[in-house]
Amino acid sequence: MAMAPRLVPRLLIALVTACLAFGAGAQEDIRLPDLGSSADALISPRDARAYGASMLREMRSLDMVVEDPLLDDYINDLGYRLVAGSDRPKDRFTFFMVKDEEINAFAAPGGYIAVNSGLVAITRSEGELAGVIAHEIGHITQNHLQRAFEESRKDAPLMALVLLGAVVAGAGSHSGDSPMAVLAAGQGLIAQRSINFTRKDEIEADRVGIQTLANAGYDPRAMASFFERMQDTLRAGSGGTDVPALLQTHPVTLARISDAKSRAGALLEAQKLRPSGTTLVRSDWEKTTAPIAYVKDPTALLATAPRKDGLDTYALMRERTRVLAGDASKLVHYYDASFGMAGFDTPATRYGYALALTRSGAGARAIVQLKPLLAAHPDSLILDLAMADAQLQAGQRADALARYARLNARSPRNRAVALAYAKALTAGGDTGQATLAASLLRPLLDDADEPDIYRSYARASDKAGDSVRAGEAYSDASYLSGRPFDAMEQLKRLLKRDDLDYYARARIQARIADLTPLLLELRKRKVQTVDNPDGRSQ
Repeated sequence: MAMAPRLVPRLLIALVTACLAFGAGAQEDIRLPDLGSSADALISPRDARAYGASMLREMRSLDMVVEDPLLDDYINDLGYRLVAGSDRPKDRFTFFMVKDEEINAFAAPGGYIAVNSGLVAITRSEGELAGVIAHEIGHITQNHLQRAFEESRKDAPLMALVLLGAVVAGAGSHSGDSPMAVLAAGQGLIAQRSINFTRKDEIEADRVGIQTLANAGYDPRAMASFFERMQDTLRAGSGGTDVPALLQTHPVTLARISDAKSRAGALLEAQKLRPSGTTLVRSDWEKTTAPIAYVKDPTALLATAPRKDGLDTYALMRERTRVLAGDASKLVHYYDASFGMAGFDTPATRYGYALALTRSGAGARAIVQLKPLLAAHPDSLILDLAMADAQLQAGQRADALARYARLNARSPRNRAVALAYAKALTAGGDTGQATLAASLLRPLLDDADEPDIYRSYARASDKAGDSVRAGEAYSDASYLSGRPFDAMEQLKRLLKRDDLDYYARARIQARIADLTPLLLELRKRKVQTVDNPDGRSQ
């Protein structure tokens, strides 16, 4: 679904506010300090990271993010495969999917890269999806966002900050309710200068992204072919009234496509000259790299083993994205109507159909779809997990729990399995099952920033009788969902309890200390949040 009009102004306010947080003093002093051309001096990596995290929390509060461990792992595995092939492989990135049918993606400060569900649905291969993500990685590694901020601040300090927020939000959408449309009403000239400036970076991001694609093992032609297909879509459109957002935020020209094809072709020719097989010498490895106890043959690290289950993970995740970001009931009709089309009936589309059935309350029908898929691909964790979900929805709780347990034993600490298993144990279970659910989720909390994991842990802990841990987890879930004031109030109520032991009290006090500076800044600037809509001190 497209971004609702009422959500856009709030998101823009949040983005601008986040910019203001590391542009402190801009309103009080019309002159910004001369920070030079260094991107790190203009926006420190720490502040940029804080900005990106704030943006993601606000988007979650508006229900704009596809929250799913399987998709999170997939998009981040794909993203980091590309990052490893970039010119800044040690940088930290966060990749996430947005509930938006627009064909678009955007990069935000701090290494945050968002991919719209509409973009994933329209791609035809993982290479095409990787090409767009590699392009966005290029925008970040080449400091394009920082450069846009530095250029635009020459016009007006406050407007410079607003423009950066607009760029992050995906400036240029034709919908009329986009951040750029809001800005264009009174600042058209400055907005246009920002667009022109970012266009100058597109070819650089293309070139860097194509190299990253090749380094990561993808066909370097994938990016050019995808943009060319998007341009063909534009030509076939009705007078330009339905232009993909990707083409508006990333303008494509014949010269740009030609340049991308030429560069990809040169990379392919260079690859042909490389020696075939592994060139890693074990003795060299042992001299230059710290020993890894469990790696007996380092050359095995370079081997690409075929998938045991014979499935295309990309195709499965494309359908999963389509279903989780869309209306399940409508998608059931979409799949029903499409299976008669040539080439549509594949394991991936049958999997998508089963997911849509489960989510629309037809778990028994989903089981029918999944049985032949699992018979053909018995080792697929993705299909097995879908079957467990369908069984649970169909009322076959015992069978579902047994399947979840087998999956958990096979893949311990797998976030998707643990979360689904824990939810099933908690719902309709007794205290013992809730305790098991909490124990499954507790190890995941150390590295998690997804509200659903904390919320599920809180429910399990509460049912297991540990109301203090439940309260702490509910507070964390509120914070990660863009509700920092609610999170603080929950912590304060917990601190008043007279049954807290020393360790619980220390944990709660530490959380309060961490939240306090953020809330003080939000109150100072009268920032509107979901839990503080008027921006006033509470």
